[in-house]
Amino acid sequence: MTSDLALFDSTYLEIDPNLQAQAWQQNDGPSCWQAYLNQLCLETVIPWLREDYDLQAIPALKLPSLQSIWAVVTGTPIQVGAQKLVLIPTETIDLDEFRVPQEWVDIPNWITDYYVAAQVNPDEGWVRLGGFTKHLQLKAQGAYDWRDRTYTLNDTDLTSDLNVLWLTQQFNPQEMTQAEVNALPALSKVQADQLIQRLGNSELVTPRLSIPFEQWGSLMAHGGWRQRLAAQRYGMVEQQSVRQWLQTGMTNFAQQLGWQPITLQPQLSAARGDQPSMPISAISRQLQIEGQPYELNVHVVATELTTVWRFELRPVTPGVAIPRGFVLRLLTEDLASFEGNEDQATAPVDRLYIDVALEAGEGLVWMIEPQPNQFDQEILRF
Repeated sequence: MTSDLALFDSTYLEIDPNLQAQAWQQNDGPSCWQAYLNQLCLETVIPWLREDYDLQAIPALKLPSLQSIWAVVTGTPIQVGAQKLVLIPTETIDLDEFRVPQEWVDIPNWITDYYVAAQVNPDEGWVRLGGFTKHLQLKAQGAYDWRDRTYTLNDTDLTSDLNVLWLTQQFNPQEMTQAEVNALPALSKVQADQLIQRLGNSELVTPRLSIPFEQWGSLMAHGGWRQRLAAQRYGMVEQQSVRQWLQTGMTNFAQQLGWQPITLQPQLSAARGDQPSMPISAISRQLQIEGQPYELNVHVVATELTTVWRFELRPVTPGVAIPRGFVLRLLTEDLASFEGNEDQATAPVDRLYIDVALEAGEGLVWMIEPQPNQFDQEILRF
């Protein structure tokens, strides 16, 4: 990759023509232009970080989650080692100011350590990285514009040499980068359904400006609701139920999220006194948690009276136990707890699991502490 077309203090990166053609096919259409620019930026910057700086850089979210963000606001979060940064792409010719959407500054679970200005020129085939700032600086010094809900810094307030960012990461990893922000009010499922119905109208050009930010931010913070909104606005595929996945096969969308069909053998699925005699069909998702591989399996536990679903977290590596302090937790669609909704490792264990009886059509959100890489809340419907 040619990455040293450096002019002044900026870094210019060449866009791979093959990646550009692929991104265009995946994001064809006027409503997908924002997604196209973000994907070009992501797929140009990630290889550069890996090849030129030998950094462990990955997208902070999987593609379906990124696409649900790009459907309503620009910005692409990436994980670089222990820290996160968000790329804010623009086609603006003059980068005399850096405008960051409020979502990336004031939604607690969207906040990153650093914010990078990225100018994207698809016609000439390059991405220019114009400088970066910390969340702390953006929140304290950025000028807030209520009309388009952005925080703005002059280019002179940005650190133009990106080497400073990597050196800081290496020699001062404990540097304070984030400011405190206010918590957002919780939304009920009824409120979320109403907002998704209202904002899901594709004729509404800027849904992010159509309701108070507190409501909008709460809706965006919930990955499952954000996915539903994107699906309704732009005809994206909304996930089918787990029952349908097991009966008719996994959809492409489910596979993009990381789910795959598996068959559990009786000796692996037996627990708490139940002794299944036949292999069990399940869905499974591979996870990385604190550098170790795990799998989350979901399947039916046979009962005579009702359908019970089991969520089970297991280490992938033989001989490795789940460490003390890990928690597997299930929440309702609006993130409420319920009786028996979590299993915590009070000592090293070979698995964590939760059994829950569900009616057809019910939805659950799974969570794990510590948080897996590329985690985004999703609603599994049954």
